[in-house]
Amino acid sequence: MAYKFIDNYREKGARKRLVEVLKKKGIEDEQVLQAIGKVPRHFFFDETFWLQAYKDIAFPIGEGQTISQPYTVAYQSELLHIHKGQKVLEIGTGCGYQTCILMELGAEVFTIERQEKLYERTIQVLPYMGYRPHFFLGDGSKGIEAHAPYDKIIVTAGAPTVPEILLRQLNVGGLLVIPVGNEQEQKMVTILKVGENDYEKVVLDTFRFVPLVGDKAW
Repeated sequence: MAYKFIDNYREKGARKRLVEVLKKKGIEDEQVLQAIGKVPRHFFFDETFWLQAYKDIAFPIGEGQTISQPYTVAYQSELLHIHKGQKVLEIGTGCGYQTCILMELGAEVFTIERQEKLYERTIQVLPYMGYRPHFFLGDGSKGIEAHAPYDKIIVTAGAPTVPEILLRQLNVGGLLVIPVGNEQEQKMVTILKVGENDYEKVVLDTFRFVPLVGDKAW
């Protein structure tokens, strides 16, 4: 596959238009909008499909996975309320687009992907782009206990329930953002850890993610 690693006025202009679309859809966090406006989403697309890169749609990236819709990426990122230097666990690296947005927001990102082909490509592409998160290959439904606790955890695939193991990997005061539901649609859920065994849960809008596959999921 031929990937395009050129970012000129046309691509930058397309990102500006995408940011305006996201504003109209209700994304308000200026830092999130700036991150969307900076990360070259077309770097994650075969050059044949460049015209799809700045549409507000999800798109297949192989291995049964998709690059998430920009609105979804912005929505989850906004919910995380990331502060510079916070330790963030991302479940489902995928192509790495969401990872880049998290890093633009100032997070130290620990990201895990179960599909080896996606992992192998992402560990090459992201450093080339200047992003160097902590990469892991494995079952994200179990988190990465060796590097816990985390300030924030984001899950980028739909889970049948909230894995208890992820809650245990949060700092007190930490936040988990996860889509929960069936394999067709999920509700976005935020869970704030207010004590060692005490949580506050909020159920938000409906989305459609690829399934979270693993020992603690589907």
